[in-house]
Amino acid sequence: MPLLQLEGISKKFGQVVVGEEITFQLEQGDSVGIVGPNGAGKTSLFAMISGDIRPDSGDIFFEDMNLAHMTPSSRARAGIGRTYQVPRPFEHMTVFENALLAAQQGGRLRGKKSYAQAFAALDRTGLGEYANRPAGSLMLLHRKRLELARSLAMGPRVLLLDEIAGGLTDLEVNELTTIIRQLRTEGIAVVWIEHVVRALLSTVDRLLCLAAGVIVADGAPQEVLASEAVRAVYLGGKIINEVLPQ
Repeated sequence: MPLLQLEGISKKFGQVVVGEEITFQLEQGDSVGIVGPNGAGKTSLFAMISGDIRPDSGDIFFEDMNLAHMTPSSRARAGIGRTYQVPRPFEHMTVFENALLAAQQGGRLRGKKSYAQAFAALDRTGLGEYANRPAGSLMLLHRKRLELARSLAMGPRVLLLDEIAGGLTDLEVNELTTIIRQLRTEGIAVVWIEHVVRALLSTVDRLLCLAAGVIVADGAPQEVLASEAVRAVYLGGKIINEVLPQ
């Protein structure tokens, strides 16, 4: 049985289609990238998986659980972690308190175990030295790392990453991809929406391209980026040509 399975997921907001019969599955340790133009429905797809919005039709299964009637918090406790494009820390709490809250509420840990998991999440994301700082004082890179740390503190089995490389320098992106590659060795399945395509190419084994709520390509990263369907959705290939040699 797949770890995560989407079957015919569809969603409209009025006349705007953000998902149309989306079907794919994820196994333990998979690393999948999602690309597509702005407005393609990528973040809405994550919102349907995490429970922030409900699809109009279709089913989402996490192992043998149908997520249809599960709240976002229940899905997080079940093992679905998520980051957001714009980091959402509790700004008046310390960096450590943010991670600890995730370990306790999302990871359902208490006492020493919750403290240990929170510290481990900060250490692996390079935030150990910032543990006692107010989260609201962090610069962009460290806010994004805290977003990742909070998700890791919950002990996820599926991790949904939403453009966490955007706005970072090349060195910072490299540091981030090193962390994400390590997650796969622990059996965590990663689905990563990203416009910094080179970050995906160094990390994922599979790429999906979403356009107008429809999966237009699914397969090996280089093959997907080279496909005519993907080049067409990127306005004549302007973005793709920056990634692939002609």
